Amino acid sequence: MLTIQSFCFNAFQENTYVLFNAQKEAIIVDPGCYLRNEQEALSNFISSNQLTPKLLLNTHCHLDHVFGNNFVSETYDLTAHFHKNEQPVIDRLPQGGERWGVPCEPYKGPVKYIEQDEIIKFGNSEFKVLLTPGHSPGSVCFYNKEQDFLIGGDLIFKDGVGRTDLPGSNPLDLIKSIKTQILPLPDTLEIYSGHGPMTTWGREKKANPYILHIQSAQ
Repeated sequence: MLTIQSFCFNAFQENTYVLFNAQKEAIIVDPGCYLRNEQEALSNFISSNQLTPKLLLNTHCHLDHVFGNNFVSETYDLTAHFHKNEQPVIDRLPQGGERWGVPCEPYKGPVKYIEQDEIIKFGNSEFKVLLTPGHSPGSVCFYNKEQDFLIGGDLIFKDGVGRTDLPGSNPLDLIKSIKTQILPLPDTLEIYSGHGPMTTWGREKKANPYILHIQSAQ
């Protein structure tokens, strides 16, 4: 059984997630900790709960989701896992930081590319990688079937979807990702998004205007 702890970090109000099991092993997803006090909030939670981070996962590599990649990789000796199509995105970190007025260094740690339908094993739990481009070229979601939840990055929010006006984004890809990867999932699915509160897939299918439009076009 996994416990999910969220943190809201940086000026973009990004959700960073720490998932941990009864053995005190942890996964860190999308570390957006930019300021020193945000890094301390993350590390203090890990140390106070006596957790041992085992995996660093990125749903995608927009700067607000990877501000803390270097900190987490160096502090806990972890390799960043993301899709190969996100490599150009993370390579543009310094330019992106300059554009948004938030200086940041390149990611310097090791990388492992993950693929569609890959199974990431974590103790007794498993996550299926769902490739969901649109918001960025190699966005992925991490689906845990056993506990019926999805770490969804910036694909779907409560009452919204990820923006598609950024370099490498594509609205048609976003629609296709939702249709092929998310629509088949159960309404009870809990979605932990990259911004905003947790929601359920059933709720979004009934109330999210973007999802309603996608469904009506089926």
